[in-house]
Amino acid sequence: MPSDRDTALPRKTRRKRPAKPPLTIGWREVVSLPELGLLDFAAKIDTGARTTALHATEITAYRQDDGELWVQFRPPDLKHPAPDLCHARVSDRRGVKNSGGSVEERLFIRSRLMIEKRSFLVEISLTDRGELRYPMIIGRNALRGHRLVVDCGHSWLTRPGVSSRTQKDPAK
Repeated sequence: MPSDRDTALPRKTRRKRPAKPPLTIGWREVVSLPELGLLDFAAKIDTGARTTALHATEITAYRQDDGELWVQFRPPDLKHPAPDLCHARVSDRRGVKNSGGSVEERLFIRSRLMIEKRSFLVEISLTDRGELRYPMIIGRNALRGHRLVVDCGHSWLTRPGVSSRTQKDPAK
């Protein structure tokens, strides 16, 4: 008597795209948020941080005519042309433990993050990071699943054609 295995129809096989090789990034990198018009600015890569945060001031939530919650905020001064105000749809509002250990409620948006030529959707909390050196911190949730390896001993690894030893810190 034939078993179920012998009479089962063959499964459809899905062709997998070849995986991109991992991209090694340093603990500081130049990144862009093109959907917000924020291009080529320094960010700190921090695998110890769960979430990603962008420096923003004058954060104001508002409702669109269709009832969706949006936010308007003043982005960091990037020392080069960038928008004075950014607008984005709010994806969430929740408490986040800040670097001082206190929980603060933050608005979250989703936007494309570009590191070198890779682009992927990340969730970003908006908060005042004005006293901190880097306008953006990229946490492990944003990095997960995008084949990125963090070399904590180096910086500026994704700047094409520039040696990490001679690259000046764009955050200065």
